[in-house]
Amino acid sequence: MYHIRSFRVRNLQPFLFRTQNFPRTFFSLLRKYSTNSDATTVDNIMEDTKKQEAPDGKHDVKHGHHHEKRAGTHDHNAKPQAGANLKKDAKKEGKQEDKQEDKGSKGTVVLAYSGGLDTSIVLVWFIEQGYDVICFKANVGETENIEECREKALKLGAKKIFIEDLRQSFVEDFIWPTVQANSVYEDRYLLGTAIARPCIARRQIEIAIQEDAQFVSHGCTGKGNDQIRFELSFHSLAAHIKTLAPWRMPEFYKRFPGRQHLLAYAKENSIPVSVTPKAPWSMDANLMHISFESGILENPATHAPDNLWEMTVSPQQAPDKVESIEIEFKKGVPVKVTNKTDGTVKDTPLDLYLYLNKVGGRNAIGRIDIVENRFIGMKSRGCYETPAGAIIREAHLDIEALTIDREVRKIRDMLSVQFTNQIYNGLWWSPESELTRKCISHTQDYVDGTVEIDLYKGNITIKGRKSDKSLYDEELVSMDVEGTFDPKNSAGFIAVNALRLQENSRHGRLEGAITKK
Repeated sequence: MYHIRSFRVRNLQPFLFRTQNFPRTFFSLLRKYSTNSDATTVDNIMEDTKKQEAPDGKHDVKHGHHHEKRAGTHDHNAKPQAGANLKKDAKKEGKQEDKQEDKGSKGTVVLAYSGGLDTSIVLVWFIEQGYDVICFKANVGETENIEECREKALKLGAKKIFIEDLRQSFVEDFIWPTVQANSVYEDRYLLGTAIARPCIARRQIEIAIQEDAQFVSHGCTGKGNDQIRFELSFHSLAAHIKTLAPWRMPEFYKRFPGRQHLLAYAKENSIPVSVTPKAPWSMDANLMHISFESGILENPATHAPDNLWEMTVSPQQAPDKVESIEIEFKKGVPVKVTNKTDGTVKDTPLDLYLYLNKVGGRNAIGRIDIVENRFIGMKSRGCYETPAGAIIREAHLDIEALTIDREVRKIRDMLSVQFTNQIYNGLWWSPESELTRKCISHTQDYVDGTVEIDLYKGNITIKGRKSDKSLYDEELVSMDVEGTFDPKNSAGFIAVNALRLQENSRHGRLEGAITKK
């Protein structure tokens, strides 16, 4: 009996039964390879069969089949022959790559597009470099003219543009978790820019997958936090999609070292430029806040000019009368706002948030001017307006004091520090942030109730609070009613807690302890 080494006969069946002289071919191959000490491969079989069945070098064809190896039928040690027909597998593994070769394109990139000068330059530059560009504009509360942005992108050569209203999702899925956590970075910054990035990135990746794009891109600088926030989100949400960051690409930033170079390129390529003089600072706006930085603000001693602020008036310009509102919470998030002064009621997430921006803004609520530590390692100065965020945070802190257990609150506060840093550092889409959000959400199960607030010239004053889930017992705490607590129990409580302190004092370990001489 013939013994064939290193391959199974069934691997040859699809090939051998297509030859016209199967018996002769099969037995001649058996005879040759049964005595061969080398490992037999399908390549050996094919090469010899080609010579025997088609000496002129042409493939013998029957029923339209070629005598070529088909992907998936060869031994794992076999090396593909030149000219092997791999088109079918290429289509499976890289359908888009075939399209790119046909078009001569470097691929498709989904660009986060603002409609401003910088991203318009990036759009035209990408096309110049050979990319197909799909623009994506997220509406998370910006004030720009959406239709102008659409027309501009298409006129400049974008294949298409997606303009997505993400405002409701932004409030419910991203802002509300920061409210439950009382998130505040370095004691003052309410994360208005940072929390918008994972919201935008998620939709951008969804579009990239939908459009079979190989790349995503943004217009962030190489010194800021936002490049990190966007790109860590991209990596988490779709690791197979690559990121193009023009402001980190030497061929881009060396070509455009200053604003004048951008303007010259815009003129050369008929890119519309706003006739309004550019403010000497940069601005980023969404429905949670507006941030201002750069330009004249880079000197931390420079006062922010009065015309910088857009969402809020100054305390001097605010009304000379108090405006009273009531905010109702359910599971730690606002569900209803009632203006006690004029009777206005808002009871949907987006509406009540926008309304609190309006009310807070006219009462000079939510302005800060700070220096913060960027994740990338440098300090930066920023001015922020966050009227609704400031009001909601004060109210939430107050209703929590009434409803949340002391030890649960301590743990939540520790988690809040971690969560805040995760948001600021671009790690919303990470396993640790997912865990932190779930834990914090659980602490809010009983945070229901209503808080009454007065707003006046930049001040937020809590006037009262009530809740059906309150842990506050008026009778228990009263100095006029004995209630169920026995005051004698306090003596034992003090004695137990004092034991540790007494031992430290006795051993002289407490600085300032008075010892007998």
